Amino acid sequence: MDLLLILTYTAICIAIFKIFKIPLNKWSVPTAVLGGIVLIGALILFMNYNHPYSEMSRQYFVTTPIVPNVTGQVIEVPVTGNELLSKGDILFKLDPVPFQNKVDSLKARVQAAKTELERADKLFKAKAGSKRDLDLAAASLDDQQAQLALAEYNLSQTTVRAPATGYVTQVILRPGMRAASLPLRPVMIFVSAEGNYLVAWFRQNSLLRLEVGNEAEVAFDGIPGTVFTGKVQLVFPALAEGQVQATGNLINPNKAPRPGRVPVLINITDPRYEAYADRVPGGSYAQAAIYSEHFHHVAIMRKILLRMSAWMNYLFPFH
Repeated sequence: MDLLLILTYTAICIAIFKIFKIPLNKWSVPTAVLGGIVLIGALILFMNYNHPYSEMSRQYFVTTPIVPNVTGQVIEVPVTGNELLSKGDILFKLDPVPFQNKVDSLKARVQAAKTELERADKLFKAKAGSKRDLDLAAASLDDQQAQLALAEYNLSQTTVRAPATGYVTQVILRPGMRAASLPLRPVMIFVSAEGNYLVAWFRQNSLLRLEVGNEAEVAFDGIPGTVFTGKVQLVFPALAEGQVQATGNLINPNKAPRPGRVPVLINITDPRYEAYADRVPGGSYAQAAIYSEHFHHVAIMRKILLRMSAWMNYLFPFH
């Protein structure tokens, strides 16, 4: 964006030299160059500090890795990719036969344990059996019932359902494949329908001008020539580069990451965006600018430059 400002000043200087027929000599050219350095430098300084700009903005969306709670062979995948689903809709089914057999076996054991408990109770009442035998029979029945409840739960988990309203994208799972209950091996990615979140990444020297409620503008690379208005919804209080996790290693300054950028959540309030929302997929890239109340008259330059950048999105070689 700074390059656009320099090119604009250069074009103005060329036009002035041509229109007023100013000779190119050792006085006029250095004056134009030095004047440009001072003027553009001051404008960039005031504009970048008071109305920060981010060329790194992106639409983020929430996904849920789908991992079955039990391991088994896939027998049915009725879901269609990128089709809106409701919470509870079936994603895929695993072969229930081994789990049903386990349930049937435990039902028989529960019945046998009940019979054994009745026998132990009769013997105890007839003073032909001990209290210990009665307690062991009762404990055995409780254990078998608990195992049956777990087996029935596992059987129900052979049908994997949508965790919320949303859709599954890139359905690669097919009948005959084996789905394992391993957190690191999801078989589907479920995209929540809660919407996308636009996060712009600003340099840290813009922190004093990043405030909730500030006016913002966004230009998507995929929608050339259009700038949408919005508001700053949240300035994230933490940067990924500073996170520390519990490990057996001390913090090493020699491995400190380079300074990161401040993530800022922007809520697009422009009503025109509704017509484009379905055309902007999650993960889309954008540019963003935030306008503070300081030196507000300089904001017009930022707005002009952002719109020039938006029009440059028509030029594919620039991307």
